[in-house]
Amino acid sequence: MKWTRAWTALWITGICLLYGVHLLHLRADFPNFSPWMDYSKYTDEGWYGSAAVRHFLSGSWRVPGDFNPGAALPVWPVLEGITFSFTGVSLAAARVLALAVFGGNLLLLYALTRTQQEQPIAFIGVSIAASSAFLYAFSRLAILEPLLIFWMLLSWVLVLYLAKNSSPKLQCALPAAIGFLICLQVLTKTTAIFLIPSTAYLLWHAARFKLKGFSKYAAIAAMAAIIPWSAYYFLAVRPHFLADYHYLFDANKWEQPTTMSGWIATFWYSIHGVLWIDKALGLLALVLLVLSVASLRRLWSNPLFVASFLAAAGYIFFIGWHNNMQPRYYEVVAFPLIIIVCIGTATLLEQRRWMGIAALAAIAISIGLNLRLTAHFIRHTDHTFVVAAKRLTRYIDRHPNGNRLLLSVSGANITLITHLPSICDDFGTYDLPYRIHTYRPGWYAAWNEIDPETLEDLHTQYHLQRVTSFHAFDDEDRDVLVLYKLIPLPSERQRYNTALEEEENAGK
Repeated sequence: MKWTRAWTALWITGICLLYGVHLLHLRADFPNFSPWMDYSKYTDEGWYGSAAVRHFLSGSWRVPGDFNPGAALPVWPVLEGITFSFTGVSLAAARVLALAVFGGNLLLLYALTRTQQEQPIAFIGVSIAASSAFLYAFSRLAILEPLLIFWMLLSWVLVLYLAKNSSPKLQCALPAAIGFLICLQVLTKTTAIFLIPSTAYLLWHAARFKLKGFSKYAAIAAMAAIIPWSAYYFLAVRPHFLADYHYLFDANKWEQPTTMSGWIATFWYSIHGVLWIDKALGLLALVLLVLSVASLRRLWSNPLFVASFLAAAGYIFFIGWHNNMQPRYYEVVAFPLIIIVCIGTATLLEQRRWMGIAALAAIAISIGLNLRLTAHFIRHTDHTFVVAAKRLTRYIDRHPNGNRLLLSVSGANITLITHLPSICDDFGTYDLPYRIHTYRPGWYAAWNEIDPETLEDLHTQYHLQRVTSFHAFDDEDRDVLVLYKLIPLPSERQRYNTALEEEENAGK
C-alpha cells in the first residue's frame, strides 16, 4: 500500500511537471519548423478575443464593418474579458487562460476515464495528453478549441453521473445542465453541433436505452440549450449584430469538391489528418477499432468508448465536409482519440494480454517521442512575432502619419500584443474600399506580398510606400511582415472613387 501511494504521488508529480512546462515562454511563437502549418498563429488569437481586447482598449467591443466574430461566438471573449479585468490586456494573460482551460481538460479526462477504468489507465490517458507535442503546441494558443473540448468533456462527466444517480431532482437538473453546456459549446464554436451526437448517445445510455427515459432527458436538455441560445440570438444578435453574425459563416466558406472522387479524396485527407495528432496513437486507435469489430465487441458496450468514437468521427466529418484541413481542428479529435486508446488498451490487457502489453509499449514509445519533440520546442523557442509586432508599433509611433490605425490581416494579433488599434484588410462586413474610407488607416501591414485584389482596393484611395519589414515565423510564404505607409490620394480622386464604390454597392 505504501509503495502504491508513493508511485501514485510520483506519477501525479510527473504529470504536474509536464503541465508546468506548458507555462514556460508564454509569449513565444507557435513552434517554428514544427510538423504543423496552421494559419491560426497569424490571426486567431486576436480575432476571436477581439471583442474583449477592444472593450478594454476603446470602450466598445465592436467595430462596425470590420470582422467581429464575438457576435456569433461570445463565450471566449467574455472569459477573456473577465481575465483582462484582473491582468490587463496582454498576450500572456490570454494564453494563461487557455492553459487554465487545458488543465481543466486534463482533470476532466482523468475523471471520465476513471468512471470506466482503474486509476492506472486514467493516469495513462492524462500522461498521453500532458506529454503530447501536438497538444503542447496548440494548447498554448489562445484559440477556441480548448474551451470547446472543456464543455464537451464536462457534459460527458455529467451524463455519466446521471446514469448512476436516481435522485428525482438530479434527473431533471443534470439534463438541464447538460443542455446548457451544449449551448455554451455552440456559442464557443459553432462546429460543436458535430459533437452533439456523442452527448446524445450518452443520454441514451443514461436512460438505459429506453425511449421514454431518453425522450425525457433529451427534451430537458434541448430546452436548456435552445432557450438561452434563442434569448441571446433574438434579444441581442438579431436586432443589433445580425450582419456580423452571418458574416462569420460567409467568411468560413471554402470551395468544396464537385465530383465523387473529389469528395472521397477530401474525406480521406480528413481521416489521414488524425496522424497529425500522433502517428503511433492514430495507428493504435485504428487497430483497436478493427479489433472492436472482429473480436473485441465488448468495447461497443462501453458508453465512453462509443461517445468518443462518435465525437471523433463527427468532427472528422466536419473537417472533410468543410474541406479545410487545418491541424488545429484535430485538437478536438485528440481527446476522444486518447480515450479510445485507453479503454481499448485496458480491454486488451483483460482479454489479450500480450496484445495489451504491445499496446502499452506503443503508448510508451509515443510518449517518449512526444517528450523528445516537446523538449526540442522548449530549447528552441522563438519570439519573432512578438518582436515584430513591437518593432512595427514603435516605428509607427516614431513616424506619425495621420491616423495611427493599422490595416492588416494580423492586426488583431498585433493589437493584443502592443495595443496598436487595427482593422482587418481581409475580412469585414464592409467592402474594403468603404471600410478604409470609413476608418482612414494610416498604415498597412502585409505578409511577404500584397494580394493583387487588396492592392487594387487600396489604390482607390491611397498610394502605398513601403517603409520597413520584420522577419517573423517560419512559413516561406508568410515569414516577412512588411509595413507600408498609406498616403492619401488627391481629394478629388478619393471622392470619385468612393462615389463609384458606393454606386456599385447600391447596384448589387
